[in-house]
Amino acid sequence: MGNAQEKPPGGGGGAKGAHHGGPAGGKPQNHKAPEKGLSNGSPQDNNSPAGRKEEQASPAVDTSYLDAPAGALPPHLARLKNEGNHLFKHGQFGEALGKYTQAIEGCAEAGVDSPDDLCILYSNRAACYLKDGNSADCIQDCTKALELQPYSLKPLLRRAMAYESLERYRKAYVDYKTVLQMDTGIQAAHDNINKMEKRDGPEWREKLPEIPAVPLSVQQQHREKPASIEQAQQLSKHQKGDKNRVFLIQEARFSLLKQEGNGLVKKGLFQEALQKYSELCGGLPFSSRAICYLKLLNYEEAKQDCDSAIRLDPTNKKAFYRRALAFKGLQVIKLPPSRLLGLFINLS
Repeated sequence: MGNAQEKPPGGGGGAKGAHHGGPAGGKPQNHKAPEKGLSNGSPQDNNSPAGRKEEQASPAVDTSYLDAPAGALPPHLARLKNEGNHLFKHGQFGEALGKYTQAIEGCAEAGVDSPDDLCILYSNRAACYLKDGNSADCIQDCTKALELQPYSLKPLLRRAMAYESLERYRKAYVDYKTVLQMDTGIQAAHDNINKMEKRDGPEWREKLPEIPAVPLSVQQQHREKPASIEQAQQLSKHQKGDKNRVFLIQEARFSLLKQEGNGLVKKGLFQEALQKYSELCGGLPFSSRAICYLKLLNYEEAKQDCDSAIRLDPTNKKAFYRRALAFKGLQVIKLPPSRLLGLFINLS
């Protein structure tokens, strides 16, 4: 009749041991699972595919970034800041916020008095608040950063975005315009300003708070800063595009801003004209902007603008004349109070 059929696993009967070559007496064989790290009862070879896979599963984590220098911060606070930066880059904004907070509190405990470093810490924490939609705290931290370092670009830009998210458009507009005095290439500032201007019309701008005039030395400092990796990449993309089209757009924008500035000067709106002239990049009309500085009694800035215009064009007669007016204004300011009083009496 052939071989006897085996019973399915788990079936009773002493014959099972005989059929499977088990020990005599029909006792069931005790099968142990292979120990961890063993293959078929023998030690696992690290050179086998399984061994290599296990080694690759847990690569060493690079934490060298934590020890990077961070301004004048002591090492333990620099590590907190660097860890916050790392977490922020990987989208972990809540965790990054905690690290920046620890670093800020640590500065107070250690008596660290470095406006540059504290400004960056507050500005970085403000970025976390902005990402999490906490605009009120973002504004508060940006304001603290600007108290430590006035005309700091990133806190101004982040505060403008926070103001805009809260629909406090006039304050946002002022911050965006201040940002553009330092860097005319920030497209987000241009776009948001255009949206605000189109929404409410020209009457809206008449009720604006005063837009601060960024000192010329600060503007120059920002222009001389080396471009970041992102800015360099963006510039490279533009250069690969239609260069002629980019040039025509820039030329048209330059002409428009200059015309708007000239029109504001004719109306006696020198502060507003100053903003227009300051937005221009490349061939800045230094001599035209000097008029605004003269009218606003900012004689040192007027002289610097005329100096720049003369360096570009030694035959610029207007620049020489306006520089003479600036020198005269500077001399008047330096007069003793008694001489100034006599001068004003004679003028009246």
